[in-house]
Formats: sequence, structure tokens, C-alpha cells
Amino acid sequence: MARRKLAIALLSIEGTNCDDELRAALANLGARPEIVHLKQFEGRDVAREDRRRLADYQLLFVPGGFSAGDYVRAGAIFGARVRASIGPDLEEFVRGGSIVGGICNGFQVLTEIGLLPGRPGGRLGPPEAALMTNDSGHYECRPTFVAWEGGRFPALQDTPRGTRFLFPSGHAEGKLVLGGDAAARRSELLRDGQILFRWVAPDGGPATYPWNPNGSEGNIAGLTNPEGNVFGLMPHPERYFFRAQAPDWTREGACEGFGDGHRFLDAILTYAEQHA
Repeated sequence: MARRKLAIALLSIEGTNCDDELRAALANLGARPEIVHLKQFEGRDVAREDRRRLADYQLLFVPGGFSAGDYVRAGAIFGARVRASIGPDLEEFVRGGSIVGGICNGFQVLTEIGLLPGRPGGRLGPPEAALMTNDSGHYECRPTFVAWEGGRFPALQDTPRGTRFLFPSGHAEGKLVLGGDAAARRSELLRDGQILFRWVAPDGGPATYPWNPNGSEGNIAGLTNPEGNVFGLMPHPERYFFRAQAPDWTREGACEGFGDGHRFLDAILTYAEQHA
């Protein structure tokens, strides 16, 4: 299905390294994804013809990687640069209902600038949560499963609650820690439909390590903002976009077709296209 009118910006800086995988997946779905360095939005140190405006895009993704080397903490430097350079433009983009997604490092960035769990109206602000070092103390990279929690995220409203997705993980700082009374805050997020995904075991049951690769309390693997148009998740849907990326494709003898990442990203583009 051609989706030529869906222009998507994949925001990058030094150290972003999953942008091209995500670009290939979104292009396969018929959209017009473009990897845009933050300096292109700033209009700094780039030729005039390479400058970009956030308002010219329908969706914004912040992809995975190790932006700025994950110095200070994962996503902190990238987040500070976003806030200082395009903060007001990003707030307007969110208030207008456009979809903003963060994957892995992108989830960390959106948390650092206060868009997740978020405040009503898409306002940036101090972090209300953090993605901390995994309980294992090291980088975790493996196939993992998440289940759709049935919350506010509009792209999955026709998907039955509890639907399981295989999304590979690759992170060292993915343990979601909520500020204040963490248990009360988790209850609020659940009540308000802001929990996007939970880690689950292969059979769909509650996850323990390694199926929860970081120790996030409540098995939370992804969140949305109160309005549902900003989302973040720690695992990588673009790493299981094609069936050939599955860990079992050689055993199953099938490498044609698509994986769960295709299903997830296709749902996002379908919703965005219907509401463009």
C-alpha cells in the first residue's frame, strides 16, 4: 500500500545506530522516512538545502543506539540537545496530535525530556521516570516478548488486549524506575491506559529474567503519554520486521514474509494515514 504522503523524520545524532534499520522497515511499508540529524532541524553547520522543519513531517521517531556514547546516562545528552534546540517545535508537534515514537535509546530520550510518562498537553519538563541499569549489571541482547496492555495507544485499538509480539532487545539501561511512590504511579499509569507493553514469557505468562531483561517493576516494557500519541518501548520492532530476522527461521525452514515488527509498525502507519 503506497503511503507517499506520510513523511517520517528519524532523528539522529552522533552514536545513533538503528536509524537505517528503521528507515528500511518504514520504507518497505510505503512511507517516506528520512534520517534527519538534529543539526538539520537547528539549521546549524549544514547547507541551506539540507535544513529541515519538524512541521513538514507527519511522524517523528527517535531510534535506538548509543547517542553521545551514553555518557552521563543513556539518552541524557541527546535529550538535553533536543530540549535546547527544538523544544518548542516538538511541543507544538505533540500538541497537534502527531505521533512521536522512541525505540530503546529513543525511549530513554523521551523520558529524559519529560514527554514520557508525560504531562497533559505535550509539555516538556523534568524527568518523571528514568531507565536505569539492568538488574543483571550488563548489556542484554536476545529475543524477548511483550504483550499489548490494551491502553490508550490508538494504533492498536483494534488489537485484542494481551496480544503478544516478539521484539528483540538490546540495551544495558532499560529498567523503568518511576519517581515518587512508584507503586501508586504504576497504578495511575495502568488506570490511565499509559502502559503500552509488558514483558511476558514465551507462553504469554508473567516474565522473569531473562524474559524481563532489565528487572523493570511491573514488567513494564513501554509507555505512552496521556493522549496516546507519544510512545516509547525498550525492545526493537525493526529487528523482527522480516521473517528472516527471527531466531528460529533456520529451524522452521521459513524465511519469507514478515515478523511482528511489521505488524506493529504497519498499525502505526495505518492509523497515521487515516488521521493525516
